[in-house]
Amino acid sequence: MAFEDLMAGPPATLLPADPAATDPAVPLEVVRRHPESPFAWATLAEQALAADDIDDVTAYAYARVGYHRSLDMLRRNGWKGHGPVPWEHEPNRGFLRCLAALATAAGRIGETSEEQRCRTFLNDSSPAASAALL
Repeated sequence: MAFEDLMAGPPATLLPADPAATDPAVPLEVVRRHPESPFAWATLAEQALAADDIDDVTAYAYARVGYHRSLDMLRRNGWKGHGPVPWEHEPNRGFLRCLAALATAAGRIGETSEEQRCRTFLNDSSPAASAALL
């Protein structure tokens, strides 16, 4: 009789390939073509955070949409609300980048509890992503 290892924790969630990751168009057009894409929203959020002429609230909104699209995708792929989402698996990077952008944008607009929650969530999901992105 085989027994399940109850101490191992949940298995890693591996998202499918994101078609937006290979779309060469301008990010705003990529979002229009792939509105469900965490990668596309992460790119918009990161660009907004880096721009001098875009309000941090806009970056926050882009990151928030990408984060929620990511949660939907994670759940459809077996995620139960916790567990590893490895940075090493390329298709997971859109979600992880959205989460990092949301943490950064939340900090910039003074939402410190959300910033900390997102930083903790990112580190719990993937310490490698946390180290690479924050």
